[in-house]
Amino acid sequence: MANHKSAIKRNKQSVKKRERNRAAKGALRTVIKKFNTAVAKEPETAKELLEAAVPAIARAGSKGIIHKNNAARRKSAIMSKLAALEKSKK
Repeated sequence: MANHKSAIKRNKQSVKKRERNRAAKGALRTVIKKFNTAVAKEPETAKELLEAAVPAIARAGSKGIIHKNNAARRKSAIMSKLAALEKSKK
């Protein structure tokens, strides 16, 4: 356990930040999972869910919840899935 006043404060800050990041990561995973499920089961709603997922991923990357390159990679992957889905429709 932290003994110094500054260490106690730092510990409190770390706990708050960890909780915030865990909640944000969970929400991000949910948005991506909804998109992936839609691609598999309901292709007509996939585009709408993509429009919700891309800004969520970008926001997480800009806030440091995930690395910026990780965010770019995730956005690219879900856009590729949608493109492949639309190509297979035609």
